[in-house]
Amino acid sequence: MSEVIKSSSQSFEEIKHFTEDGIEFWYARELATVLDYRSWDKFTNVIEKAKDSCGNSGQDIEDHFSRVGKMVELGSGAQREIEDIMLSRYACYLVVQNGDPRKEVIALGQTYFAVKTREREIEEEFEQLNEDQKRLAIRNEMTNHNKSLAEAAHMAGIDHPKDYAIFQNKGYQGLYGGLGVKDIHKRKRLKKSQKILDHMGSTELAANLFRATQTDEKIRRENIKGKSVANRTHFEVGQKVRKTIEELGGTMPEELPTPEKSVRQIEKELEKKKVLVGGKE
Repeated sequence: MSEVIKSSSQSFEEIKHFTEDGIEFWYARELATVLDYRSWDKFTNVIEKAKDSCGNSGQDIEDHFSRVGKMVELGSGAQREIEDIMLSRYACYLVVQNGDPRKEVIALGQTYFAVKTREREIEEEFEQLNEDQKRLAIRNEMTNHNKSLAEAAHMAGIDHPKDYAIFQNKGYQGLYGGLGVKDIHKRKRLKKSQKILDHMGSTELAANLFRATQTDEKIRRENIKGKSVANRTHFEVGQKVRKTIEELGGTMPEELPTPEKSVRQIEKELEKKKVLVGGKE
């Protein structure tokens, strides 16, 4: 008979552990509980699929899936050892990607671990950059991904500028707790000609970048068709990113400070420095 796992309302963040070296990991049995898998045998099937995905991506499976033994207390007060698996962040991401898509918590898990993975990538890539450089890099990436998102939206049936504006507004509303483009613009005290993305810090830009990339991928992956469905998809992705920020204990995007300089001002200053340096040479 399959071993039964008790359900729990714990979040992905609450069950995170750290090694002595400060490396984060998750126990498979605790993750199974949060993902609402009541049978350990069924969950190990998901883990095996995740291992296959890990191997196919060229990663060392042992680096991400490490078998361990844990002592648990029985009802009688006695203890016995059970098998468990230490999962890396990447392993957890692969597990939720291979989980039951009908479970709402699986979708939340996909967003959570994708956000965590992207967050770490950004940390590693931008470790040596100052805030202005981070803003420039993410803003440029946002520009490129917005082009891809616009293409995906067009494929879904959004082929007029007015409809695309509505589509974009839905994404902001999901991420900003109901606030649309005009609301955010007003909150940041911007002029009509100023773009809100140019007046965001790196953290706020990163949240919007993730909203855009995930919506783009979801529309393409699920071959979404129709304006209303595409709009709802953008809104729901924004909502899920917002929930993840909340779960991580982060600041809601509408509460983040507006930088004194715009991205365009930073670009002009850098260009001016290049000209001065070129003149000296």
